[in-house]
Amino acid sequence: MSDTKAEATGLETTAATSPTPVKRSFGSKVAAHFKKWWWLHLIIFVIVVLVVVLPVVYVGYPNIAKHDVNDSTLEITSMVISDPSPDSFQLNQTQVIGSDSSYHPKIYAFDAAVSLAGAAASFANVRVPSVKSEDGAQVEVNQLVDLGDVGAFGDYAKAVMLQEEVALNIYGKPDLKQGSLPKITVTYNKTVTMKGLNQLKGFDVTDFHILLKKENGRNMKGNVYIPNPSVMTINMGNLTLDLSVAGKPMGQSYLDNLVLKPGNNTVPMTSTVDQSAIIKMITSDDNPYKDGLVPFDIVGNSSFYNGKELPYFTKALASNNLTVHLNVTKALAEIGLTNI
Repeated sequence: MSDTKAEATGLETTAATSPTPVKRSFGSKVAAHFKKWWWLHLIIFVIVVLVVVLPVVYVGYPNIAKHDVNDSTLEITSMVISDPSPDSFQLNQTQVIGSDSSYHPKIYAFDAAVSLAGAAASFANVRVPSVKSEDGAQVEVNQLVDLGDVGAFGDYAKAVMLQEEVALNIYGKPDLKQGSLPKITVTYNKTVTMKGLNQLKGFDVTDFHILLKKENGRNMKGNVYIPNPSVMTINMGNLTLDLSVAGKPMGQSYLDNLVLKPGNNTVPMTSTVDQSAIIKMITSDDNPYKDGLVPFDIVGNSSFYNGKELPYFTKALASNNLTVHLNVTKALAEIGLTNI
């Protein structure tokens, strides 16, 4: 009996002295979890970052860049064509970028194929310098342009001569970089609309005089007015123009060293005309020009610079027909021929 009591007492003593388990807080459990599984959470974090960032950098960023490039505008405010040859010319051009984007990436220099909009082939490649793409940024192009397709440039020159507006396409694949983001390649495909020469509407012979004694083989001289509504300054060289009346050849006129500038141009003109044919025409019984005003038709014959023909300007000149009314009776009276 005493043994049983002792055992009971011992059990009671043991139960009384055993420590009570401590309940851990939520924070300690979390800390212990991360201490044990930190590497797993790091992997998950990296994966999440990559899943979020990579599409932004490699999908969103290029798409934004592409949209902004497509949405931007380009205006040519000045174009100077000088020192022309049969297959090249010096180009000085100012372009202005228009953009309402909040991004202003750097566009690296690139080669652009330039063509008449809608043409099958470009006529030249132009090196476009590096520029920061922001509203109002100017791009200055200054280089010797080699014509890859002279015929295509002739088509462009013809369009400039005949049309009120001309669309020029510029195509290339420049590299682009925004801040610390990686450099990417975008497609630049922009059509620029410029004013053309609009058939030289308003062209006029402001004055002319018949020469009794030839000067350099020419027997008439005067001045012509040539309007240029475009932003282009064009060195066209020495121009030869064919003159006719009612389909009958009457001679040729010459515009030497013609540089056509934006705005109003008044330049000297000399001519070699068949004076006897003109006098015979206006003194005949069936003379249709009783008032002395004779309608001369003018069409371009050729353009030469430094002794070489410029086929593209010749093509443009030949495409345009002009008519001016000259007071031949008055001009003859100036040299004493009043009774004809």
